Amino acid sequence: MKRSQRFILSVVTGVILSLPWLGFPGWFLLFALIPLLLLEHFFTENKNRFGSVAFWGHAFLTFFIWNSITTWWIFFATPVGMALAIITNSLLMSLVWWLAHIARRYFKASLGYVALATFWISFEYFHFHWDIEWPWLNLGNGFANNIKLVQWYEYTGILGGTVWVLTVNLVLFSVYNQIRKMTDRRRFFAAVAGLFLLIVLPIMTSLVIFYNYTEPVNPKEIVVVQPNIDPYSERYDAEAEQEKLQKFVSLATEKTTPATNFIVAPETLFENPRFWNENELSANIPLQQLRNFAAATPNAGIVFGVSSYKTYPDENSAPPTARKNRDMIYDMFNSAFYTDASGKTEIYHKSILVVGVEKMPFKKVFGFLGDMIINIGGTSGSLGTQDEPENFTGPDGTKVAPVICYESVFGEYVSQYVRKGAQLIFIITNDGWWKNTPGYKQHLSFARLRAIETRRSIARSANTGISCFINQRGEISQVTDWWVPASIKGNLNANSAITFYVKHGDYLARVAIFMSIVLLANLLVVKTTYRKKQTNQI
Repeated sequence: MKRSQRFILSVVTGVILSLPWLGFPGWFLLFALIPLLLLEHFFTENKNRFGSVAFWGHAFLTFFIWNSITTWWIFFATPVGMALAIITNSLLMSLVWWLAHIARRYFKASLGYVALATFWISFEYFHFHWDIEWPWLNLGNGFANNIKLVQWYEYTGILGGTVWVLTVNLVLFSVYNQIRKMTDRRRFFAAVAGLFLLIVLPIMTSLVIFYNYTEPVNPKEIVVVQPNIDPYSERYDAEAEQEKLQKFVSLATEKTTPATNFIVAPETLFENPRFWNENELSANIPLQQLRNFAAATPNAGIVFGVSSYKTYPDENSAPPTARKNRDMIYDMFNSAFYTDASGKTEIYHKSILVVGVEKMPFKKVFGFLGDMIINIGGTSGSLGTQDEPENFTGPDGTKVAPVICYESVFGEYVSQYVRKGAQLIFIITNDGWWKNTPGYKQHLSFARLRAIETRRSIARSANTGISCFINQRGEISQVTDWWVPASIKGNLNANSAITFYVKHGDYLARVAIFMSIVLLANLLVVKTTYRKKQTNQI
């Protein structure tokens, strides 16, 4: 295979992988990896001519293209962050394939491909649970706009989609090899039959679930507000905060009725933390004004986003994220607030933070750079968090999950709200930082998967759009336009049933991690034995 051909194969896989994140059908993923598998096979067959690093270079190019095409929009918030995200994620993805390639050099073909699948699934799970989590490009997310194909996510989560993609690609590649060699017709027809079942059965299962799923009837009237505040020209003084409040009240009033159960506003509706001291909420004027507004609709609870802070009496009582300013020790938060006519206030602090804009990763190592982290709300340093998710309870006892922005990408995390009793999910976000790019559209699409995994209806309030309602099958309704002030009203069915995925979480990943450990240990033994044999022969 010529160098130019190898280059083309690397590029082709990167481009095809990108398509579902650009609005094309997710089924492109079912054959997207074939060119890269051809490359890997070539380098394995010619391992005496090429070192393993040769394949790594091609894999890096593939994943660099994929990451660049799909996530370039991070540039608008942080150009440096965009570069680091693309390069780091490309490096990690290529290292997974490089490790699998090494396994293929020492294992039988079938075991080598098992290693590839388990390593990749483990990597995706790892990307949910470390300091630089970035599961945006997990393969299972690629079906977010094709919800009729993946209704079985209520049993597997998005990692089930990843397993599907990897398995179909590997079997399809096996069929290709059978066609190329044609040495065993029975194996060929068995592979074709297996491929057919792998594609058709999941789709048919999903369609059956989709058309037979019936939501429990428990309607709640929800009003969603999209204030459309430009984050790049936003003012933070007291007058500006009052203007935001009045804008919110005006838009909400257009749709609110005596039957309204919840009014939902976006992330960081109130951006200046100086006005939101959690230790002194009794004196908070905007909060009191919101309670007065709620008094006109006593059946409604208001959920809204705030940049807040909290002070601590001394360093011993302060968490690691706390900051010092003269004699004051305090923490900054990206918070969701709840209030209603009764005067009750509940607070949830965003716990999954965006690397580079809300937190410094590996703080023990890079803590000295903490002040260089610029929160996209305008503050410096890493934000505070809380240990686990927390639901809000409305006037009628309905429990809702206040999911803040980036947290909506994390299926297992969102399921924790549901296990704690959440009957509805509210996603509050500010996607205006990404401007009119694929970024906010991708973010919206992932919310559809959370609805399927949990079978919870979702109200999504986005500052600049897109706001909408999502039913328990992942269908979107009442979609607002981008970059316009708007409010929408709809009835969402509250649900208390627990799905298999909510109950068991990412169990597929736990299986994959166990298998990966076994395979890595086996690889180490085989590689050591091989080297000893080579040494003895010399």
